[in-house]
Amino acid sequence: MRINGKGPYDPQNVFARILRDEIPCKKVFENEWVVAFHDISPKAPVHVLIIPRQPYVSFMDFHSKASPEEIVGVMHSVGEVARQLGLEENGYRLITNAGPDSGQEVPHFHIHLLGGKALPLFPV
Repeated sequence: MRINGKGPYDPQNVFARILRDEIPCKKVFENEWVVAFHDISPKAPVHVLIIPRQPYVSFMDFHSKASPEEIVGVMHSVGEVARQLGLEENGYRLITNAGPDSGQEVPHFHIHLLGGKALPLFPV
């Protein structure tokens, strides 16, 4: 399936199923806005996925449909996860992919939080 970062939302995607507790995950944080859990294929010593509880395909979908309160709640949650994982002092990277050119694999908006070591710079 080709993911283009736009709707329609697939309620059978793996993250939707995690949110419904149909698939287990190793949770590190959850609140009314998000669930955060360890990536099953980590690219850094700390690699956590932070997913909104609501059904958004990509960041643009989230940005255009979420309420201001939800946007703030999700972004605040991302910072709280980084703080709780002890990543503030040495730093971390946030990544979100949208559409085919980005390599988005799951059609549910999510943020990758990576840290725990010096991360390589992206080629320009």
